[in-house]
Amino acid sequence: MKLLLPDDPREAGPYRLVARLGGGGMGQVYLGRSRGGRVVAVKMVRPELAEDALFRRRFAREVEAARRVNGLYTALVVEADTEADPPWLVTSYIPGPSLRDAVERCGPLPLGTVLALGAGLAEGLGAVHAEGVVHRDLKPANVVLAEDGPRVIDFGIARARDATSHLTVAGVIGTPPFMSPEQLQGLEATAAGDVFSLSAVLAFAATGRAPFGNGPTAAVVYRVVHDEPDLTGIPPDLAPLVTAGLAKDSRKRPGVTDVLDYCAARVDAAAPWLPAGVTAMIAQQAAEARAAFAGTPLPHPPAGERPHRQPSPPPAGEKPWGRQPPARPTEPSPPGRTETAPRETHTVRARLTTVAGRSSLLMPMLWAGSFGVRPVAEVRGHKRVGERVAVGEVVLEASAGPERIRVTSPVSGVVLAVKYRPDGSVHVGDEIAVLRRYIPATGGAGGPSGNRNPAQNTGVGPDWRIALGLLGLLGLLGLFLLVVFGLLLSA
Repeated sequence: MKLLLPDDPREAGPYRLVARLGGGGMGQVYLGRSRGGRVVAVKMVRPELAEDALFRRRFAREVEAARRVNGLYTALVVEADTEADPPWLVTSYIPGPSLRDAVERCGPLPLGTVLALGAGLAEGLGAVHAEGVVHRDLKPANVVLAEDGPRVIDFGIARARDATSHLTVAGVIGTPPFMSPEQLQGLEATAAGDVFSLSAVLAFAATGRAPFGNGPTAAVVYRVVHDEPDLTGIPPDLAPLVTAGLAKDSRKRPGVTDVLDYCAARVDAAAPWLPAGVTAMIAQQAAEARAAFAGTPLPHPPAGERPHRQPSPPPAGEKPWGRQPPARPTEPSPPGRTETAPRETHTVRARLTTVAGRSSLLMPMLWAGSFGVRPVAEVRGHKRVGERVAVGEVVLEASAGPERIRVTSPVSGVVLAVKYRPDGSVHVGDEIAVLRRYIPATGGAGGPSGNRNPAQNTGVGPDWRIALGLLGLLGLLGLFLLVVFGLLLSA
């Protein structure tokens, strides 16, 4: 939750807006309050989508269908104005992190929580499907973990999005690691596709990773359509359900009622459904909402409740590369409020692909609440070509709105190339650096990704040395041929 920016609206119809909750492909989501004091979440559609007449018509139909859904495990649609400029949608506000945020900060969830999550999401999807609505984009970011159970959000909206050229030029609508094979192939999205997505979400909750991995979109799509999921680490009590739900043939998947029956039969009703770390996140969000309405600075969690993946200080001797980015002007606070909280810094680990001993570091996905990915700009490099990188060292630093992101290397090596422009911007999945991995001279315990004694490593010279050596050999060969040719002419 963040303060409103100067250009943000302060109201949507009768609802007063007080803070930002997140943003995504559809638009920005705000924390709001009705005249009677009801706390709500208000989604404002992006202006470029609002200009599309076809989008408006489909948006209106999908919102009307969503308003009929009254399940216990969905975010209730309170009101909407599809004719406003821009259109907006109001749902009940649910204090709690998204499943994506909870797993990022607290790690994989225990089996009891995952079973309760499966039962709640299956019941919520059943309510959605009963009204003739298919979610189409069920993923960890669209699942909110509330104190009294999970909630499915953004149902009934995803289908309106594929009416717009803005969002279909790059392919089908949805998030590939959690989409069904038939949806990725452009076939009709059905309730069976939501079951596939639900099974992928449960696998993510139990293991902390998507069952078909991450990476370039084309690679993920291929794995979902053709490969078997990686279910390593799935608890035995959950594996049969997830395996059946991820079947390539939609006719072989269980229905949402089957998922509900399977999970509900194994849930311990007497045990708390969420671990303590997630409960603390819920309390923090509720406190932030109260502070936003009171007009006081947003609180920070106590030291003992901070997530275990908070950043560590930069390594000693870290040398920034390139000129420093210009200082950002402080954003003015709304009248009557003061904001003293410093810019937050987060550390994330670069994604990795390795080919022939060379490792490409890729920009990871940086989530903003439950509704999208933060844009990353003002890149500042920390490593030059030819410099060594150790596991956990910062490769680049970038700003993402009011936050600063440090991207660290998951491997050791020597930088062969940097693939970003200093003080430019990078996007999710962009290649940011190429390393040559350390190769131990002896079979030590360090392994190829983290040798304990870099001085013993071999084969790590930069490419320019090899190129100079080849040019020298070619020069000697040319000189030799020239001498031979001269001798032949003199004879």
